[in-house]
Amino acid sequence: MDITIIGAGKLATNLGVELKEKGFHIKEVFSRTARSANRLAELLNCAKTTSFKQINKDSDLYIIALKDDAFLDALPKICNERKDAIFLHTSGSLLMSSFAPYANRFGVLYPMQTFSIDKLLSFSDIPIFIDANDEDSLNTIKSIATSISKKVYHLNDTDRKYLHIAAIFACNFSNYCYSVAQELLENRSIPFEVILPLIDETAKKVHKMSAIEAQTGPAARKDTKIIESHIQLLESNKALQSLYKEMSAQIINKLEQHNDND
Repeated sequence: MDITIIGAGKLATNLGVELKEKGFHIKEVFSRTARSANRLAELLNCAKTTSFKQINKDSDLYIIALKDDAFLDALPKICNERKDAIFLHTSGSLLMSSFAPYANRFGVLYPMQTFSIDKLLSFSDIPIFIDANDEDSLNTIKSIATSISKKVYHLNDTDRKYLHIAAIFACNFSNYCYSVAQELLENRSIPFEVILPLIDETAKKVHKMSAIEAQTGPAARKDTKIIESHIQLLESNKALQSLYKEMSAQIINKLEQHNDND
């Protein structure tokens, strides 16, 4: 099977390397910038292009790993004159039906993980969520997904969107909170590393208990004096002060609902 990867960012890089290591033939990579195309093509030992018009027309599978904003504009350029191929996107939020006006066979291969270009990950334990517009395409996508991951799930567009929202709360928003903590510490000349054991232990807990059961802190204890003192300390940063208030209130409400249901 010849595979062309459209995109050369974090996900495209990790997925391309993983597929190559599992024996798949990466025929070509596309990127709008020569630097990115050259970098990934060298990693995958394949052809490269920076022009939609020059993308080969005879691959069996085209994996589109572009930013969501660029995806729809690129579709007609990628799918044109390639009606027999299977086209996949790798997004948590894009509709699979976006392919319908342009392709006969299409689907989704969404690895739910945070990726970096400089730290390549093994896909073995990364959950991959798949879908397709027909049974044959679904079987092909499933075969590819199960060759790189032990955790493959069939999920429709709506459920995948909710999954993506959950991932944003669990990963993107929590990472933003890490950046807030880092800034607060650095402003007082306290090294960020002192809080890493706390971050690690918090993540470990939810492997063994529900997140709400793992909740600790002033809001979990309804320690209003501590909460108010923190709010006063954040007086100079109204946005952060508002966020602290809202998150504390959400924790209190969530725990009250949990306790009412017990």
